[in-house]
Amino acid sequence: MIKRAFDLIASAGALVVLLPVFIMLAIAIRLSSRGPIIYCAQRVGLNGSVFTMHKFRTMYVDQGPDPSRLTLQRDPRVCPGGSLLRRLKLDELPQFFDVLRGKMSLVGPRPEDLWYVQRYYTAEGRTVLRVLPGLTSPGTLYDYTRGEQVLAQGDAERMYVENVLPVRLALDKLYVRQASFLYDLELLIRTSVVVVLVAFGRRTFPDLPELSKIQT
Repeated sequence: MIKRAFDLIASAGALVVLLPVFIMLAIAIRLSSRGPIIYCAQRVGLNGSVFTMHKFRTMYVDQGPDPSRLTLQRDPRVCPGGSLLRRLKLDELPQFFDVLRGKMSLVGPRPEDLWYVQRYYTAEGRTVLRVLPGLTSPGTLYDYTRGEQVLAQGDAERMYVENVLPVRLALDKLYVRQASFLYDLELLIRTSVVVVLVAFGRRTFPDLPELSKIQT
């Protein structure tokens, strides 16, 4: 109850406070390329149900016949200014609406594409689906601070399913086991600090403390 009440109050407040930012980003996206301002992504949520997650669109609508599910650094499909939005996580601001409507939480396992869930989530990995997905989590922080570096080391798809996804799932399983209101607050603060540091040019970060507690 406390978690849901906090989600409602914080997400509603964020939507009100960030309204001018939403308007400016919407205008910038509209001017940058043709297509909708909001991108609707299908993700797997609580108990394996598929829901629509909302993001500001950062990529061109026409991506070719077989687009990758991964977005890489210097991806040619990203619109002008889209890389900045993605780097500062501004593209994810509409997810406060998903929190408000009860499809996500502020803190919870990173929501994944159904294609990856069906192929790569083991029975143990699916334990992260027992709670609402969130805007941030230990797995999300790992992906944010380490993901692009790992993907750049070889074939991106292979590196993702072999090196990024297992670690992210292990971290989010740890979160599910240790979840508490205070831990949620800690993760929100840590995420905010990382985003601010990235905005000021920071590109490397120390290992997450949770990494020492997991086995992948």
